[in-house]
Amino acid sequence: MERLKGKRVLMFVDDVYEDLELWYPKLRLIEEGAEVVVAGPEKGRTYAGKNGYPCKADAAIADMDDASFDLLVISGGFAPDKLRRDPKVLELTRRMHEAGKVVAHICHAGWIPISAGIMHGFRCTSTPGIKDDLINAGAIWENAEVVVDRNQVSSRKPDDLPAFCKAIIELAAG
Repeated sequence: MERLKGKRVLMFVDDVYEDLELWYPKLRLIEEGAEVVVAGPEKGRTYAGKNGYPCKADAAIADMDDASFDLLVISGGFAPDKLRRDPKVLELTRRMHEAGKVVAHICHAGWIPISAGIMHGFRCTSTPGIKDDLINAGAIWENAEVVVDRNQVSSRKPDDLPAFCKAIIELAAG
């Protein structure tokens, strides 16, 4: 059953992304019928994961339009710390959130929603390493494998990926 047929998913990539946190959701969402576009700073460039797995960007972040997507899934690693410095990444994240679209983040990916200014009053989880950052941004942090609050889905680490993807799919499918 393809519960996400016709849905478009945006994912970000840059060097030192967490390999599993990008590839596992990407493949699960494709299995559910979604079209997944991985955007990086440069279209066609291959970015190296934290563990060495390559990911070629389908598109350039600068060319992305939030209105073209139904969901945003942000993987962790250290790429989010670089990506959150890009005003276009923050604009896309903020606009998708404000439109009520699913915004999912795992591990260190919470850095992007923090910098986009969308965490105030939202329950979430993350790696403990950015717990204080989320709390300081006004989020209500919980230590759970997955937290769903309105249009946001969050998880802590690669071990949580099954619950993370299940929650994304359920929320996006309605």
